[in-house]
Amino acid sequence: MRDPLCEPILALAKVNLTLHVTGQRSDGYHLLDSLVMFADIGDRITLFAGTNMSVDVTGPFASGVPADQRNLVWRAADSVGWTGRIHLEKNLPHAAGIGSGSSDAAAVLSALESLGNTAPPEVALALGADVPVCLQKRATRMSGIGERLNPIEMPSLPALLVNPGIPIPTGGVFAGLARRDNSPMTVDLPRFSDVASVVEWLQHQRNDLEAPALNEEPRIAEALDALAGSRQALLARMSGSGATCFALYPDLKAAQFAAYEIEAAFPDWWCAATVLH
Repeated sequence: MRDPLCEPILALAKVNLTLHVTGQRSDGYHLLDSLVMFADIGDRITLFAGTNMSVDVTGPFASGVPADQRNLVWRAADSVGWTGRIHLEKNLPHAAGIGSGSSDAAAVLSALESLGNTAPPEVALALGADVPVCLQKRATRMSGIGERLNPIEMPSLPALLVNPGIPIPTGGVFAGLARRDNSPMTVDLPRFSDVASVVEWLQHQRNDLEAPALNEEPRIAEALDALAGSRQALLARMSGSGATCFALYPDLKAAQFAAYEIEAAFPDWWCAATVLH
């Protein structure tokens, strides 16, 4: 077996602390205003030299992940004319609102750039609205259709991510929106000093996709209720288009204890205590 071209890259889970849908363009793309942070967990991508393109997928969430040109990692490599083998260790649930496919594509683009294969600026957005922010791997205010990125200074946030094992097609959730011209976040975000200041502000913000996602899959409410009812939970909300939900806690120990409790009550759910950065 050939040696990898570089060290495995961690494709971080993306969490939308807010997601305001503010409009829709004539070409169908939705306009968003979202505050995004990244967990310290994710998929792992390893590249190997080769004359033909191939993808192999392992890991707890490998089932159902395509290993051909339908996969964003394949398309990302193809966009810069690279061929070889991509090994994808799928540790994150897919169709889950935490950008795992987009983060995988961003990881491939980053790895290939380090090897001298730089993608044109428009490639990331063409792969998906979340790919540009996943290239940043830091707290960012994302707006437009995903092309406007403004880094934000944020404190680290102890969190618990929970997915009840339900894949949610993003298109169906957007189609269920009652309206698409909702208000954005305030023009100037406050200066956040600690977890409490973030939670206080978030209580006045929204994820506009939460209501249509709940209509699409009522079991998301069960995950939100479990998080909100966990000890020391400060706020519970859905990420992206679902079905992954998150809660914030005063410290990582509290998040880990909540994970233990929820895993005991719902052993089939995916639970991951983490820190958002």
